[in-house]
Amino acid sequence: MLTIAKLDHQLNDEIRDKEIRLIGADGAQLGIVSAAQANQMADEQGLDLVKISPNAVPPVCKIMDYSKFCFDQKKREKEAKKNQKVVEIKEIRMSPSIDTNDFNTKVKNAQKFLKEGNRVKVSVRFRGREMAHTNLGEKLLMDFNEACAEVATMEKNPKLEGRFMAMFLTPKNSK
Repeated sequence: MLTIAKLDHQLNDEIRDKEIRLIGADGAQLGIVSAAQANQMADEQGLDLVKISPNAVPPVCKIMDYSKFCFDQKKREKEAKKNQKVVEIKEIRMSPSIDTNDFNTKVKNAQKFLKEGNRVKVSVRFRGREMAHTNLGEKLLMDFNEACAEVATMEKNPKLEGRFMAMFLTPKNSK
């Protein structure tokens, strides 16, 4: 048995059912025939007999060029994979005592990531006594959100997790 698209297909002589419902190469119903007769018809046309629906009663088989079918299936899978867009989560880290220019640079980077269609995790790391002033970190994250408001929406509000306070931004024009 050959495996294509995670399905097992029985071919030609592997089909041992007494009778099967046969579909021609052009897609026309040829009725219920014996497996041997269907195999003979496929050989005459120079094509393969492929069991499409093994669970049906009687099983459904089709006369087709199996290698072409496999090629088309792989081509479709490749095309589907190519059209997929993997959304990454980019992280931007800051400290509560960040300076204005550094903050603006981080905002520009975040906007670039968001325009590319990625999610952004913005986090503030608190060290030592900074843990007593987590409100400064929350204010910093809110300012960051306002700076990115034209290209992003806040997915999760700032939340303190251990020594980090984090929030997530997602692009507005997400498809």
